[in-house]
Amino acid sequence: MSSFSPGFHGRTHRFEGRLPPGQYPTESFPVLSAGPTPQVRTEDWSFTVTAEDGRISRWGWDTMMALPQEDVTVDIHCVTRWSKFDTAWRGVSLDTFLADVETAAEFAVAHSDGGYTTNLPLADLQEGRAWLVHTYDGFRLSPEHGGPVRLLVPHLYFWKSAKWVTGLTLTTEDEPGFWESVGYHNYGDPWREQRAWSD
Repeated sequence: MSSFSPGFHGRTHRFEGRLPPGQYPTESFPVLSAGPTPQVRTEDWSFTVTAEDGRISRWGWDTMMALPQEDVTVDIHCVTRWSKFDTAWRGVSLDTFLADVETAAEFAVAHSDGGYTTNLPLADLQEGRAWLVHTYDGFRLSPEHGGPVRLLVPHLYFWKSAKWVTGLTLTTEDEPGFWESVGYHNYGDPWREQRAWSD
Protein backbone atom coordinates (compact mmCIF):
# COMPACT_ATOMS: atom_id res chain seq x y z
CA MET A 1 0.00 0.00 0.00
CA SER A 2 1.56 3.31 -1.06
CA SER A 3 -0.65 5.70 0.87
CA PHE A 4 -3.37 5.93 3.49
CA SER A 5 -6.72 7.52 2.78
CA PRO A 6 -8.27 10.08 5.14
CA GLY A 7 -10.56 7.29 6.36
CA PHE A 8 -7.73 4.87 7.14
CA HIS A 9 -8.23 3.16 10.49
CA GLY A 10 -5.48 0.51 10.35
CA ARG A 11 -2.37 0.29 12.51
CA THR A 12 -2.32 3.98 13.42
CA HIS A 13 -0.78 3.16 16.83
CA ARG A 14 2.64 3.30 15.15
CA PHE A 15 2.04 7.05 14.74
CA GLU A 16 0.89 7.57 18.32
CA GLY A 17 2.13 10.89 19.63
CA ARG A 18 3.29 11.96 16.16
CA LEU A 19 0.03 12.57 14.28
CA PRO A 20 -1.53 15.97 15.02
CA PRO A 21 -5.30 16.15 15.40
CA GLY A 22 -7.27 16.21 12.16
CA GLN A 23 -4.37 14.76 10.13
CA TYR A 24 -4.00 11.44 8.28
CA PRO A 25 -0.71 9.69 7.45
CA THR A 26 0.47 9.25 3.89
CA GLU A 27 3.50 7.68 2.25
CA SER A 28 3.12 9.84 -0.86
CA PHE A 29 4.39 13.42 -1.13
CA PRO A 30 1.57 15.55 -2.58
CA VAL A 31 2.57 18.60 -4.62
CA LEU A 32 0.63 21.80 -3.88
CA SER A 33 1.60 25.23 -5.19
CA ALA A 34 -0.01 28.65 -5.42
CA GLY A 35 1.35 29.28 -8.92
CA PRO A 36 3.60 27.92 -11.67
CA THR A 37 6.76 26.00 -10.77
CA PRO A 38 9.91 28.11 -11.27
CA GLN A 39 12.90 26.47 -12.95
CA VAL A 40 15.89 28.06 -11.22
CA ARG A 41 19.44 27.01 -11.99
CA THR A 42 21.73 26.65 -9.00
CA GLU A 43 24.21 29.10 -10.56
CA ASP A 44 21.43 31.72 -10.66
CA TRP A 45 20.13 31.09 -7.14
CA SER A 46 20.99 33.29 -4.17
CA PHE A 47 19.68 33.81 -0.67
CA THR A 48 19.62 37.10 1.22
CA VAL A 49 18.91 38.12 4.79
CA THR A 50 17.81 41.75 5.01
CA ALA A 51 17.91 43.25 8.50
CA GLU A 52 15.40 45.86 9.61
CA ASP A 53 17.97 48.62 9.02
CA GLY A 54 18.41 47.57 5.39
CA ARG A 55 21.74 45.74 5.75
CA ILE A 56 21.88 42.74 3.42
CA SER A 57 23.80 39.48 3.76
CA ARG A 58 23.94 37.29 0.64
CA TRP A 59 24.92 33.72 -0.21
CA GLY A 60 25.11 32.03 -3.60
CA TRP A 61 24.83 28.30 -4.22
CA ASP A 62 28.55 27.62 -3.80
CA THR A 63 28.87 29.68 -0.62
CA MET A 64 25.81 27.95 0.86
CA MET A 65 27.22 24.52 0.02
CA ALA A 66 30.47 25.46 1.75
CA LEU A 67 28.61 26.07 5.02
CA PRO A 68 28.17 23.27 7.61
CA GLN A 69 25.59 20.81 6.27
CA GLU A 70 23.09 18.93 8.40
CA ASP A 71 21.04 15.78 7.76
CA VAL A 72 17.58 16.22 9.21
CA THR A 73 14.81 13.62 9.60
CA VAL A 74 11.46 15.14 10.56
CA ASP A 75 7.70 14.66 10.26
CA ILE A 76 5.87 17.21 8.11
CA HIS A 77 2.21 18.23 8.29
CA CYS A 78 0.20 19.94 5.55
CA VAL A 79 -2.76 22.20 6.26
CA THR A 80 -4.73 20.05 3.76
CA ARG A 81 -4.56 17.35 6.47
CA TRP A 82 -1.88 14.93 5.27
CA SER A 83 1.17 14.13 7.38
CA LYS A 84 4.33 12.41 6.18
CA PHE A 85 6.66 10.79 8.67
CA ASP A 86 10.45 10.49 8.78
CA THR A 87 11.18 12.74 5.80
CA ALA A 88 14.93 13.01 5.18
CA TRP A 89 16.51 16.32 4.17
CA ARG A 90 19.98 17.86 3.91
CA GLY A 91 20.73 21.54 4.20
CA VAL A 92 21.99 24.38 6.35
CA SER A 93 20.51 25.53 9.64
CA LEU A 94 19.00 29.02 9.62
CA ASP A 95 21.10 29.60 12.75
CA THR A 96 24.15 29.60 10.47
CA PHE A 97 22.72 32.30 8.19
CA LEU A 98 21.57 34.43 11.12
CA ALA A 99 24.69 34.04 13.27
CA ASP A 100 26.38 37.28 12.16
CA VAL A 101 23.22 39.32 11.58
CA GLU A 102 22.70 42.04 14.17
CA THR A 103 18.99 42.57 14.62
CA ALA A 104 16.34 43.61 17.12
CA ALA A 105 13.61 42.16 14.89
CA GLU A 106 11.12 39.68 16.28
CA PHE A 107 9.61 38.59 12.96
CA ALA A 108 10.67 37.46 9.51
CA VAL A 109 9.09 37.35 6.07
CA ALA A 110 10.31 34.56 3.80
CA HIS A 111 10.42 35.45 0.10
CA SER A 112 10.23 32.99 -2.78
CA ASP A 113 10.86 33.10 -6.50
CA GLY A 114 7.57 34.19 -8.09
CA GLY A 115 6.60 36.60 -5.30
CA TYR A 116 5.25 34.19 -2.68
CA THR A 117 5.78 35.23 0.95
CA THR A 118 5.06 33.77 4.35
CA ASN A 119 5.61 35.27 7.80
CA LEU A 120 7.11 33.68 10.89
CA PRO A 121 8.27 34.74 14.33
CA LEU A 122 12.06 34.97 14.14
CA ALA A 123 12.34 32.65 17.15
CA ASP A 124 10.77 29.86 15.08
CA LEU A 125 13.70 30.03 12.67
CA GLN A 126 16.35 29.78 15.39
CA GLU A 127 17.77 27.26 17.85
CA GLY A 128 17.78 24.34 15.42
CA ARG A 129 14.14 24.67 14.37
CA ALA A 130 14.53 25.61 10.67
CA TRP A 131 16.79 24.94 7.70
CA LEU A 132 17.40 25.84 4.08
CA VAL A 133 17.30 22.42 2.40
CA HIS A 134 18.57 21.40 -1.04
CA THR A 135 18.35 17.60 -0.83
CA TYR A 136 15.39 15.30 -0.16
CA ASP A 137 15.70 11.55 0.42
CA GLY A 138 19.26 11.58 -0.89
CA PHE A 139 18.51 13.41 -4.16
CA ARG A 140 18.73 17.02 -5.27
CA LEU A 141 15.46 18.72 -4.34
CA SER A 142 13.19 18.76 -7.39
CA PRO A 143 11.53 21.98 -8.60
CA GLU A 144 8.01 20.73 -7.82
CA HIS A 145 9.04 20.27 -4.18
CA GLY A 146 10.71 23.67 -3.99
CA GLY A 147 14.16 23.10 -5.49
CA PRO A 148 16.79 24.18 -5.76
CA VAL A 149 16.28 25.35 -2.15
CA ARG A 150 13.29 25.54 0.15
CA LEU A 151 12.72 26.60 3.72
CA LEU A 152 12.01 23.75 6.15
CA VAL A 153 10.12 24.63 9.36
CA PRO A 154 8.69 21.24 10.32
CA HIS A 155 7.00 22.22 13.59
CA LEU A 156 4.53 24.44 11.66
CA TYR A 157 2.11 23.59 8.85
CA PHE A 158 4.04 23.00 5.67
CA TRP A 159 2.94 26.18 3.87
CA LYS A 160 5.34 27.97 6.21
CA SER A 161 8.20 25.94 4.65
CA ALA A 162 8.35 28.22 1.62
CA LYS A 163 9.37 26.64 -1.69
CA TRP A 164 11.96 28.27 -3.98
CA VAL A 165 13.12 30.47 -1.12
CA THR A 166 15.29 33.45 -2.03
CA GLY A 167 15.47 35.48 1.16
CA LEU A 168 14.34 36.60 4.58
CA THR A 169 13.39 40.13 5.56
CA LEU A 170 13.62 40.74 9.29
CA THR A 171 10.92 43.03 10.66
CA THR A 172 9.98 44.64 13.95
CA GLU A 173 6.26 44.16 13.21
CA ASP A 174 4.49 41.05 11.98
CA GLU A 175 3.59 41.22 8.26
CA PRO A 176 1.18 38.52 7.03
CA GLY A 177 2.30 36.70 3.90
CA PHE A 178 0.41 35.35 0.88
CA TRP A 179 -1.79 32.68 2.47
CA GLU A 180 -2.05 34.50 5.79
CA SER A 181 -3.51 37.53 3.97
CA VAL A 182 -6.35 35.44 2.53
CA GLY A 183 -7.43 33.76 5.75
CA TYR A 184 -4.87 31.13 6.72
CA HIS A 185 -3.80 31.23 10.36
CA ASN A 186 -1.01 33.68 11.11
CA TYR A 187 1.08 31.09 12.99
CA GLY A 188 0.02 27.61 11.82
CA ASP A 189 0.66 25.18 14.66
CA PRO A 190 -0.58 21.73 13.54
CA TRP A 191 -0.94 20.52 17.12
CA ARG A 192 -3.48 23.29 17.78
CA GLU A 193 -5.11 22.89 14.32
CA GLN A 194 -4.37 26.51 13.46
CA ARG A 195 -5.54 26.33 9.86
CA ALA A 196 -7.54 29.55 9.56
CA TRP A 197 -7.54 32.93 11.31
CA SER A 198 -10.54 31.83 13.40
CA ASP A 199 -8.80 28.70 14.74
